[in-house]
Amino acid sequence: MTAVLFPSLHESDPESEGVLATWFVADGDTVAAGQLLGEVQVDRIDAEVTAPAAGTIELLVAEDEAVRQGAPIARIS
Repeated sequence: MTAVLFPSLHESDPESEGVLATWFVADGDTVAAGQLLGEVQVDRIDAEVTAPAAGTIELLVAEDEAVRQGAPIARIS
């Protein structure tokens, strides 16, 4: 199992939260390594989240949910 983490975008405050803006995949989808999974936002900074590995994705966080940077947002098995 491989964790998909919320990226650290605000280095001066790594404990700050961001929002999972959009998922481009659904729970249970098969994903490829490097595939675009979603988009996150921290303090007006947008970033894309890509799959670190191939497999079946399990989403752990809903769209518009606040998440601490570095926390798991999905896992791939």
